[in-house]
Amino acid sequence: MNKISAVELTQKLIRRQSYSGKEKGVSEELTKFFEDNGFDDVHVDKYGNTIGHIKGNRPGPKVVFDGHMDTVPVTDESEWKYPPFEAEIHDGKIYGRGSSDMKGALASMAVAASNFKEKTKGDFAGEIFIAGVVHEECFEGVAAREVSAYTNPDYAIIGEASNCNVKIGQRGRAEIKVEVLGKPAHSANPEKGINAVYKMCKVIEAIKTLKPTHHDRLGDGILELVDIKSSPYPGASVVPEKCIATYDRRLLVNETKESVLAPINELLEKLMKEDSELKVRAYYTEAEEKCFTGETIGGERFFPGWIFDEDEAWVKKVVAKLKDKGQNPEITQYNFCTNGSHYAGEAKIKTLGIGPSRENLAHTVNEYIEVSELEKVVDSYEAVMEALLL
Repeated sequence: MNKISAVELTQKLIRRQSYSGKEKGVSEELTKFFEDNGFDDVHVDKYGNTIGHIKGNRPGPKVVFDGHMDTVPVTDESEWKYPPFEAEIHDGKIYGRGSSDMKGALASMAVAASNFKEKTKGDFAGEIFIAGVVHEECFEGVAAREVSAYTNPDYAIIGEASNCNVKIGQRGRAEIKVEVLGKPAHSANPEKGINAVYKMCKVIEAIKTLKPTHHDRLGDGILELVDIKSSPYPGASVVPEKCIATYDRRLLVNETKESVLAPINELLEKLMKEDSELKVRAYYTEAEEKCFTGETIGGERFFPGWIFDEDEAWVKKVVAKLKDKGQNPEITQYNFCTNGSHYAGEAKIKTLGIGPSRENLAHTVNEYIEVSELEKVVDSYEAVMEALLL
């Protein structure tokens, strides 16, 4: 067995640049670790999700530990204090793109599973899967569907940053397009056309009057305008015939594709009745991306919210075991979207988030993770395994 630490594995993963769709290097590093450190088998699926498997000697629950392999890009390496793909350690911190989001967590999950098998000598009830997942930064939960189809888990542990606190929920996310069709004309004769941008301005003002949905723990179901484009573009000397506004919608629990669009569509119908020239519709953004395997991944951008009760027995069992190891985690929820949108939001699998580092370090210049956090979260993941499998 070629045993390496979570710190060393984190460094190896950071040094393999892995923008979405280009995760092959991280997949290779994970596969090597799984093969060298006591995992029973390794599976790489059609999207490139890389899953290490350890099976106990008795039947029991299946637990998936989910960490995405992809990162957001580095836009300007010269802005970084230390090179973003060298994984240098300074003052107890590993610097690099993906260190916090979330190669540190993924490495720690893999090391914790290897440790757990070694300590128990495989004498436990159930199965452990460590899943390095692709394309999370683009499609939260989409590639994870393939992971749960393969593993059929009873529990999912999301490794997104939480300062080693326990996350029992999150708001989901949807991307909604509102499209207005006008009528083109020469801008010297605007009266002969219908300016789609002018019409869109009225639509936007009306949408601002919609009352957001609310959840006592997760907050408001935010609907925020994030982008607007007219067509043709550039539009010199022409009245725009189309205008598309993009909205970011933060989803609460039990909201569906139909229930989220319903109030918007009702408003748009009302506006069209009031203005015979207005042609407008709302729909979810659809997108596709290429995986490093050559497969195409995509779908509608609708990723559900989820939450569990902190008094549920399985949650209390995990928290109690964490406290046994000297930790004192807060029980809160993520402010952002994760692969939990699939596991908990779609598949209704019992899901928790536990990860090293702070949430606000993701996607930043000079991203880092503290070595002490990695050491702590390895204990956290072993605690989860002990709580659910022993």
